[in-house]
Amino acid sequence: MTTSRHLIRVCLLMAAAALSLGWVLSHTQATFADGLRYIHRAERIERDGVWPNLATGIDHPLHPLAIAAVHRLLGGHDPASWQQAALVLSFACGVFLVVPVYLLTLELLGERAAWMACVLVIVNPIVGYIVVNVLSECTFLIPWTFGLWCALRFLREGRFVWLPPAVALSAAAYLTRPEGMLLAAALILTLLVIPFQKSTRIHWPRWRAAMGFLLGGVLILAGPYIALKGGLGTKPGIARVLGLAPGSDDLALEREKPIAEGQTMFERYSNSGIRALKAFRGAVTPPLFPFAIIGIVAAWWIPDRARSWLFLSIILFASWAALTRLHAIAGYCTIRHGLVPGLILTLAAAHGITWLMSRMSLPGRFLGLGQERYRPGPAVWALLIAVGIVVPNLRALGPRNPGPFEVYEEAGAWIREHAKSGEQVLDLTDWSVFFSKRPGYVFADVYSAPGDPATRWVVVRKPHVDGRWHYSKVVRELIGGRQPVAVLPAAADPRQVQIRVYDRLAPAAAVAAAPPDARQPEQATR
Repeated sequence: MTTSRHLIRVCLLMAAAALSLGWVLSHTQATFADGLRYIHRAERIERDGVWPNLATGIDHPLHPLAIAAVHRLLGGHDPASWQQAALVLSFACGVFLVVPVYLLTLELLGERAAWMACVLVIVNPIVGYIVVNVLSECTFLIPWTFGLWCALRFLREGRFVWLPPAVALSAAAYLTRPEGMLLAAALILTLLVIPFQKSTRIHWPRWRAAMGFLLGGVLILAGPYIALKGGLGTKPGIARVLGLAPGSDDLALEREKPIAEGQTMFERYSNSGIRALKAFRGAVTPPLFPFAIIGIVAAWWIPDRARSWLFLSIILFASWAALTRLHAIAGYCTIRHGLVPGLILTLAAAHGITWLMSRMSLPGRFLGLGQERYRPGPAVWALLIAVGIVVPNLRALGPRNPGPFEVYEEAGAWIREHAKSGEQVLDLTDWSVFFSKRPGYVFADVYSAPGDPATRWVVVRKPHVDGRWHYSKVVRELIGGRQPVAVLPAAADPRQVQIRVYDRLAPAAAVAAAPPDARQPEQATR
């Protein structure tokens, strides 16, 4: 294909991504509050300047810097304007992600898999999830994927022209999220390993120059920030993975469930390793995971890619090891954390699908019918992809809504109208109290807020109350069986977010005494 045809294809894929993400935004609501932390930091950056806020907070600075830049372009002073700026940035990054994904797949797996990889990335639920929740992964994926492409070009061609952008983009990825360090670290480790295999060796003077340039470039670009922060990362998760902080408490908020009594360290890490693999599978979506395995096996037959797959194998193994340790030490590992390996596996799935199509369909037979036997052709494969990928996404999405944050804006208006001065609000959604423009307790304060006698209003989603987490028990004790004084919206689809507001000054529900016969077994046990 000519460059112009590649450009046309990329533009069409970007248009498809814009339509897909637009549909997701109008049918999905935000359920995660991490994005609000970046908005608060962006507010401080705009108010106090960049330098005073460069090394503050636990998050790396590029995502809040980008939010502040977009907000300055769009204007506005109210909370909704900041939320809108973060959403515009996330949407733009989601659309533009098509470009590096196409280039990366084109370099690694060829032009037949390039368009398929972009389609699979576009319809991946995790991409829509991070866009809707304005998470930093939106900004992170751009330099990460471009940097991965430059690194693969260097490993295949050996031309030093690809090293400077690879180092610069890996530094940009690191300044967005701490796992960006994996790109440069994996490239350095790849250079250390390739002399041991004849098929991957490069000329020794070139090897020494590349290693020196990588180490020096990373030190120059990321060293000042690391020195300013006082370490590679101050986020609790990455600090625990690197052994710079102790593990989470047994009942910490972030834990999926408490550590089982008597569990050995081997059992813990074994369970965590399985949980990390499940995050991999979820990040690529379960229907695509078998195709990803097929694609990886088929890709080994592509010539001149031994160094590339060595590099990617190191990234995949390092990601699995890091997520295993994260779950074992910190107690959590979600699909979102498997985004980096999930992206690589999605590209492999695209290759697996196109490879099977080329092997199993009859030439010139769109449906694959003919010659006394049936073989699935391109139309059949398209149908299978639609059934396996699109349909699960449709089931995961709710009905049409005014916007991802509309319900939180409505809850914020309710709080602003009903909560009097001096009355504290505990908001487990974080977003509602943000839109109310008044101080209050948030999710991180769920254990301490009940000790404040001024805490009157409790704002939650239904899973916060009904969940099996330890903090859910605290919330249930806090509301004391009371009925909500406000339900927003009053009539919601089961797949829509619904906010419940409880008043702790309202009469508590009476607890009926158990009949004598029902108490006897318990008394006998005691």
